[in-house]
Amino acid sequence: MPLVTMREIFASAEEDNFGIGAFSVANMEMVMGAIQAAEELRSPIILQIAEVRLKHSPLHLIGPLMVEAAKQSVVPVAVHFDHGLTYEKIKQALDIGFTSVMYDGSHLPLKENIEKTKEIVKLANFYGATVEAEIGRVGGSEDGSEDIEITITGVEEAEKFAEETKVDALAIAIGNAHGVYKGEPNLRFDRLKEIDERVEIPLVLHGGSGIEENDFKECIKLGIRKINVATSTFNNVINHINKNVQSSCYTDYFVFHQDVIRAAYENVKYHIEIFGSSNRIEKLMQKI
Repeated sequence: MPLVTMREIFASAEEDNFGIGAFSVANMEMVMGAIQAAEELRSPIILQIAEVRLKHSPLHLIGPLMVEAAKQSVVPVAVHFDHGLTYEKIKQALDIGFTSVMYDGSHLPLKENIEKTKEIVKLANFYGATVEAEIGRVGGSEDGSEDIEITITGVEEAEKFAEETKVDALAIAIGNAHGVYKGEPNLRFDRLKEIDERVEIPLVLHGGSGIEENDFKECIKLGIRKINVATSTFNNVINHINKNVQSSCYTDYFVFHQDVIRAAYENVKYHIEIFGSSNRIEKLMQKI
């Protein structure tokens, strides 16, 4: 199965109204677990890593691993550079073979966000890659280091941004947040519906960890096509390992290795089933 772009996956998701899980990974075991779940459920997926995570998982090491895993998979896999902050790292990801990149200029004034995003679109077009961007501010931060206040995405601004930048996907803020939610997520489905009616490109929901199943399904119904999942996978690995060592310490590294894979697999499988992307690859494979 060839490595694919998000654009190819989105076309199928839009036609059949399902969501695509974009699963953040930090090591080989998490990549293996995510691919295993996708192959078992016959689901397309997106593997991704955010720029802030590169201090733990250097791009020159994790990037080629992600790309090769996608190439060897029997299901369509896009490899995405999430929350790109610098031109240099985004270009490095594209040079490695990532099929999609995100430029996150959500902290900038709208005009500056548009101009910088257009530069990344021009760069990605040279590689045949897709581009995601963000408008409004999703709460928290990707690595949990900042307590960023949520700024709900404006409808007119989203429409203007999409038209001027020509991005392939747009991440919006509707009450969602990165990391662990401090209370129950209060998602603005009314705003999501308004944006979907005015913006033609696929919409993205960041901060998927902690959102309830019914809310995920409502978001997908109202136009969300890519859903980011990171914290819940990391936490499932930690919880799984902590539970195991309470009864018996590891004496064999490769048992530990398999348990990390299993924990990542379980969380990815859980979300794929919610997002409705199981058994969706046949039609997509015909178009690739």
